[in-house]
Amino acid sequence: MLLEYGRYEHSLDGISLKTQELYAIVFVTRYLDIFTDYISLYNTVMKLIFLGSSFSIVWYMRHHKIVCRSYDKDQDTFRHYILAVPCLLLALLINEKFTFKEVMWSFSLYLEAVAILPQLVLLHGTRNIDNLTGQYVFLLGALYIVNWNYRYFTEPHYIHWIPWIAGLVQTLLYADFFYHYFQSVKNNQKLHLPT
Repeated sequence: MLLEYGRYEHSLDGISLKTQELYAIVFVTRYLDIFTDYISLYNTVMKLIFLGSSFSIVWYMRHHKIVCRSYDKDQDTFRHYILAVPCLLLALLINEKFTFKEVMWSFSLYLEAVAILPQLVLLHGTRNIDNLTGQYVFLLGALYIVNWNYRYFTEPHYIHWIPWIAGLVQTLLYADFFYHYFQSVKNNQKLHLPT
């Protein structure tokens, strides 16, 4: 069904606001260095774009008069803020250097590793996963893995065990989704996840 302005009524079906909120927290805590360390104009602009786009997505999903109507909060039931506490405690205990910026950087890595959980739980509870939502979640995981490998092969001394462990946890969380995604592509079927 079409709404005013030609938008579809179910445009946010299958998208978790809670995952988007966690990613906004990830980027805020990871990019604290834009206030203290200048790396390059490109680096600063890209960090600001990540922050701005993350907060605008959350704002649109929560407050935009048309977009927020298509968000089904009754399906998005994961208690996402409980993920932040263990990640913060882990960052306080396991970090490369016990400074505010480094603890927040470690926290952002730990939280990013599990930020996809509300999205995956939502998809497992959804009977009808549209192609765009499936491709969105697939690309989130696939591009993360590509970035991880690219940095390993192109950046000297990229072997830091905190990002590697967090990346491994995140990849394992995506593994079930990837399996079902590839099965649906191979069999030319609509994506369905077991409930």
